[in-house]
Amino acid sequence: VDVLLIETQFDLLGAKAAMIGCRRAMAAEGREVPIQVQVTMEVTGTMLPGTEIGAALAALDAMRPDVVGINCATGPSEMSEHLRYLGQHSRVPIACLPNAGMPSVKDGKMHYDLTPAQLAEYQARFVTDFGVQVVGGCCGTTVEHIGAVVEAVRGLEPPRRRRLGRELAHGGT
Repeated sequence: VDVLLIETQFDLLGAKAAMIGCRRAMAAEGREVPIQVQVTMEVTGTMLPGTEIGAALAALDAMRPDVVGINCATGPSEMSEHLRYLGQHSRVPIACLPNAGMPSVKDGKMHYDLTPAQLAEYQARFVTDFGVQVVGGCCGTTVEHIGAVVEAVRGLEPPRRRRLGRELAHGGT
């Protein structure tokens, strides 16, 4: 594998346990790859146990992930403020893999409202406004959604981020 992806984490204990498991597996194999960890923020603005994004970042940063981000549960519009916070405070690159809008049930099936173009517009803005460096999609996204995202972010350069008075070159340490 090229990266170990821990995603859709709604509780920090699960995320930490997964990161420890990844590190143990890498040690056993004598090989290291980046660890990307993503939490799920609910429409309430917190993770399921009530953890806010700042607390999540502080807890996960101590575990030294290579990439930190958000995925699932909501669409991109509900992720903006969390991504803004990560852009201002994360020492590592940021990932955003939203659903194709808020999930709903229509005719007994899960439905997501965002078109590929709409998802791509959000992701391009997240790159340029918040410094997101890893983009993609989660529930409800299709090949067309991901294709539109790739085209929208191709050639975009995330702005240099500032953290604690230091300028970070695209998420560096």
